[in-house]
Amino acid sequence: MNVTIENLSKDYKGGHRALDGIDLTVGTGMIGLLGANGAGKTTLMRILAGVLRPTSGRITIGGHDLATSAGRTAVKRMLGYLPQELPLYTGLTGREFLDYIALLKGIDDKGARRRQIDLLLDRVGLSDQANRRIGGYSGGMKRRIGIAQTLLGDPRLIIVDEPTSGLDPEERMRFRTLLASLGGDRTVLLSTHILADVAQSCPQVAVLNTGRLVYFGSTTGLTDAAEDRTYLVHSDGPAPEGCTVVNATTTATGTEYRIVGDPPPAGARRVEPTLEDGYVALLQTHRETQETHR
Repeated sequence: MNVTIENLSKDYKGGHRALDGIDLTVGTGMIGLLGANGAGKTTLMRILAGVLRPTSGRITIGGHDLATSAGRTAVKRMLGYLPQELPLYTGLTGREFLDYIALLKGIDDKGARRRQIDLLLDRVGLSDQANRRIGGYSGGMKRRIGIAQTLLGDPRLIIVDEPTSGLDPEERMRFRTLLASLGGDRTVLLSTHILADVAQSCPQVAVLNTGRLVYFGSTTGLTDAAEDRTYLVHSDGPAPEGCTVVNATTTATGTEYRIVGDPPPAGARRVEPTLEDGYVALLQTHRETQETHR
């Protein structure tokens, strides 16, 4: 199933342009969506989910035009959406909550609802907590009940916004594995600040910066943007000037800085880039291009 976005823009009151002429076509599989705060990721996902209307542009999902009432209705039937903050009815048990959402999604047959809910509770590892009130769930359990409600109705398009934010490492790995298992015959769009989640589960990635699409392609290709531009340099003082520090590690003799940029400072040692390095290099290049054209 294809999602096609053509010349999409979104303006808010006060003149702020959250999205600026986005053109993007994605097919089945896991696609990571990266960008800093304010880059436009959540706005894009809310428009795709039908929560927001764009200012201009066109979106078709599985051949259905989101500009039409019939198109929006058709897309809602094939959509699973997990927003960053999912409203949960904390007085309901996990099973009761899923039963309620299933009814809203039009799964009217009681037996079919029960079978689907049992299957999803097992899939997200909450079968033994199904009859416990959601108010007593941990943060990780709430995210898991969130993905379970997203999967009700076997959606062909799944949109998840910052699903692993605030989870401990074990919960993050479990959630990442679950999401990766969904992408075989569906389109899964994953927005996150955690680049390791994208590196581990998304073969393709789109990067937004100040409302514009600055990269869409393979995750490996984004990593390669920092090829021959990533270095380690040891210093007993501040970080070298003229480079972007990706991270810093304190040692017994000073600080080891991982940097992206050219030319390298004296004493720097070139290393293989990671996805994080590639992301930093891409934004560096985009900023330099913008400054050149001012």
